[in-house]
Order: sequence, then C-alpha cells, then structure tokens
Amino acid sequence: MNEATATRVWRDLRTLVLERNERRREVADALGMSFFRVKALRRIAADPVTPGDLAADLMTDRPYVTLVVDDLARRGLVERTPHPRDRRRKLLSVTPAGASAAEEADRILGTPPPGLVALDPEELAALDRVVTKLLGPAPG
Repeated sequence: MNEATATRVWRDLRTLVLERNERRREVADALGMSFFRVKALRRIAADPVTPGDLAADLMTDRPYVTLVVDDLARRGLVERTPHPRDRRRKLLSVTPAGASAAEEADRILGTPPPGLVALDPEELAALDRVVTKLLGPAPG
C-alpha cells in the first residue's frame, strides 16, 4: 500500500511542477532565448566556470556549449576572460546585464503557483515539513 501511494504522490508532484506550473516557457519568452540558454546563463551567474565544466554541469558536449556561450556573449550577457591559474583556458562570467537576466529568470522560476500560496497556514506548514524531510541534509 505504501509503495502504491508513494508512486501516486510522486506522479502527482511531477504533474504539479512539470505540467501544471511549468515556468520554463515563461522564462524563455521573458528573456527571448531558449531555456537551455537560460539554464547556462543561470549556471554561469552562480559562479564563473570554464566551458568544459559548464558542458559537464549541463550534461552536453563542448561544441554545443561553445555555440550557446557565443550567443550569450553576442547578447552581452556573458564574457570570456583568461583563467587566473591557467592562461590556456577561459573562464566564463556574467556581465551586469547577464546577472540581471539571471535574476529575472530566478524570480520567474521561484514564483510559487497560486494553489500553493492559497493553502491555509497549517497545510503549508505540513507540506514544508514533508518537503524538508524528503530533501534531507544539503549535499556537500
């Protein structure tokens, strides 16, 4: 019984987040770029990164990352600078415009759906406890 209930709850959570409250299209439309580019921008904004590490983080190949970074650079959102410890490598970082775009993406993605906001305080507190328990301790 517990496994069947867990399967149903997991399916419903995926539906809630990935189908009924999908924000990727909203972010892509707001920033005028594909969500993959938004994802790359947000990763670079979090901490400067090499193209190779960005490719690994995004689980894609380096040639595609080069195309994405070229586009972000043309838009004035990221810049390449020499790596401080290895002049043969480049470091990707955001420009002020890139930081602003990443913040806008985070704002949109972080906006809770109306149904969540509408929960009464006890329900929201109970959901908060359950989600916190499911997430467990922060990695690293």
